[in-house]
Amino acid sequence: MPIHNFSPLRGRIAEIRVDSSALAGNLLGDPTCRSVAVYLPPGYDDGDGDYPLFVDLAAFTGSGLKRLNWSAFGESVPQRIDRLIGEGAMGPTIVAFPDCFTSLGGNQYIDSLAIGRWEEFLTVDLLRALESSFRVRPGREHRAVYGKSSGGYGALVHGMRHADVWGAAASHSGDVGFDLLLRPEFAKALDALARFDGDTRAFVTYVRKATKIRGDHFHALMSLAMSAIFDPDPAAFWGINLPVDPHTCELDEVAWARWLAHDPLRMIEAPEHQAGLRSLKGLFIDVGSRDQYMLHYGTRALVRRLVAAGIDHVYEEFDDNHSSVDYRLDVSLPYLYRALTEAPPTSA
Repeated sequence: MPIHNFSPLRGRIAEIRVDSSALAGNLLGDPTCRSVAVYLPPGYDDGDGDYPLFVDLAAFTGSGLKRLNWSAFGESVPQRIDRLIGEGAMGPTIVAFPDCFTSLGGNQYIDSLAIGRWEEFLTVDLLRALESSFRVRPGREHRAVYGKSSGGYGALVHGMRHADVWGAAASHSGDVGFDLLLRPEFAKALDALARFDGDTRAFVTYVRKATKIRGDHFHALMSLAMSAIFDPDPAAFWGINLPVDPHTCELDEVAWARWLAHDPLRMIEAPEHQAGLRSLKGLFIDVGSRDQYMLHYGTRALVRRLVAAGIDHVYEEFDDNHSSVDYRLDVSLPYLYRALTEAPPTSA
């Protein structure tokens, strides 16, 4: 049985609101003003020193605000950070937990005309607000981004595309390998939509009025969300248009190619994305060897490509599945802290 953490928080949680022009005009009508919880380490209020900054990206259906929650036989993420600092595994760090939840159930942390320009929110609006409100060290060499599942995907993609903003990244069970992860879900989504005569608006309206979301409806909603994120159709309701024939589920290869352009397995082939990852001070990737979404296969393929490209990284595969793996932060967070704060070895 895991040991429950009864310790009160030694650091403290502050909260700010970020009103973001990057989110204006999203097709979901979601708010542009977002709450951000911020963990301030022990000693922050007693001095005037500055600190490295970590940004935590929540998994799909999650929010940064959920990361603060009490947990039976475990600990909240701020408690975990408190403990790691107290044990000397990492030094004092400011950690931001932004609320990036959307009406489609979550976020992949990339720009989309349907759900909003979330890359811009994170790399411009959020960082500007954090740097004006707290004593964070400026510059990409003092910043890390990390997350699990969709959050891991976001951290990985930001490492590829925004290495000018982030100095290190960690992806826990990140979404990699869309052919195994996303493609098998399309038939299930069509089955759910069929009960509403294939009408996406009717399905979403029903789900939003329900007292709770059924499992099959939840997974269908996730597929619709990915459509609005990876290949939004401005003419469709909420930008949703699955890349399959609604009657036969035959794949529209042209549309699917637009989805695959966002798959890290494809993105890593681009020289500019390799250069982004190569420039990071630290890149950490892990996945459970029994991941129920088959992410271990896509992650293994990605790591093989990283090795072939000569991109430094740390990869760990652990004996578990996709669920309840926050304990892996005990490995990644100290790694990220060392990556940002330790001077690289000098050549003779």
